[in-house]
Amino acid sequence: MINIGAFFIKGWTEIMKIIGFFMTICLLLAAIPGAVMNTGGSRDELQTQWRILSGGVWAHREYEYDIIILAGQSNMGGCGLGDVPDLFEPTDLMQLMPQKPNFLGGHTIEKAAENLSHGMREGNIGLIFAREYIRNGLLEPGRKLLLLKAPAGGTGFIKGDWGPDDPLYLNMLKMIDTALALNPANEIKAILWHQGEGEVIYGATYEVHTENFSTFINDTRAYCGNPCLPFIAGDLVEEWRVETAGACEPVSSAMRDVCNNIGSAAFIETDGLTSNYQAVGEVNGGGPDTIHFSKEALYELGIRYFNSYVDIIN
Repeated sequence: MINIGAFFIKGWTEIMKIIGFFMTICLLLAAIPGAVMNTGGSRDELQTQWRILSGGVWAHREYEYDIIILAGQSNMGGCGLGDVPDLFEPTDLMQLMPQKPNFLGGHTIEKAAENLSHGMREGNIGLIFAREYIRNGLLEPGRKLLLLKAPAGGTGFIKGDWGPDDPLYLNMLKMIDTALALNPANEIKAILWHQGEGEVIYGATYEVHTENFSTFINDTRAYCGNPCLPFIAGDLVEEWRVETAGACEPVSSAMRDVCNNIGSAAFIETDGLTSNYQAVGEVNGGGPDTIHFSKEALYELGIRYFNSYVDIIN
């Protein structure tokens, strides 16, 4: 038997999507003359204006943002479970741009908050870094923080995700363009990176990962117009490194050496930080999760990333 109410609601939702699409088209057409005058009418900049309109973030032009780029795999995305004493609380001073664009291709902006998984709030390196940034007075009066949340689980260089012409890297650049185009006073402050599990799984050598990792840092800094943009990365979960019997060493060593030699960068050691399995055991029969940091560990990493950032800028 057809549920008439559900059918009507679904149909109305689709109609509203269509109406929203055409309203956005009208807004874009109305904004094009100003965009052409302000940007010289280049195709790339007009596409950025479209993403601003279609993402519904036009109102954020009134804010001045310090921008933090988050990139890599799921440990940067935030998968940490367990209890912590000083729980993160959202604030209007901290906004977030999700990695996935909406159905119109625009990137949205929302209040930064922890993800929910299995009924638990997941820890996040970037959120704790941002909280420390605010608590320690680095956010100037009248400004806000904008986190560009670009990471995606199970991704890597060898898989074709983060190279110069790869989809996740290009999507991150679009997020950067959108954030910077909102207000000329917006400024990128740092790149926070956590990745490497995918390279271990696919057998990246020290030499290959050194080249891929260095290219990522140099290309992103060049795109942002700052060859000294602070870059911070971290090692993999200790329990998982032990389980893989040395397979992580080429990747970890490559990241450590690049960060130590490239300038304005830091590599965070993770010995003693727990995994999700060590913190909460198996969750819903999913097996031991030893590849992801626990919530407590991600909170600690957020603080360590921030302390290293302060060392870099000073």
